[in-house]
Amino acid sequence: MAELWFYHLEKSELERALPPLLEKSLQRGWRALVRAGNAERLEQLDTAIWTFRDDSFVPHAREGDPKRQPVWLTLEGGNPNNAQALFLVDDAEPGDISSFERACLIFDGRDPAALESARSRWKQAKDAGITASYWKESAGGRWEKQQ
Repeated sequence: MAELWFYHLEKSELERALPPLLEKSLQRGWRALVRAGNAERLEQLDTAIWTFRDDSFVPHAREGDPKRQPVWLTLEGGNPNNAQALFLVDDAEPGDISSFERACLIFDGRDPAALESARSRWKQAKDAGITASYWKESAGGRWEKQQ
């Protein structure tokens, strides 16, 4: 069963926070799937992943053959690139997360609707017996696990 990690953004924008998390997944030898809530956000993330740092390369795509991509960006359900890590953004539906090692729900804590949705998903996960962790952005921009 996949673990579900909640990432609470307070300082950074999603376009700055997601690429380093994808890098960490790739460093673990994992493939990643990014599921967004809308096509506009998917396009923004595609650009951000290519340009977030000059000394970084995160191979990814949103068109073509997903099986050839270490990071696949999509609006669709499933796990077309056989990823171990699922990243959910903009209230994207998690669907069945059992084929992943870890699912990461990233939400903007400055948005009341996103915060309420994350709280609801936390409760659903706990009620379903899913192991859930809560990570909050520190003042220095690092992720800190909360109790």
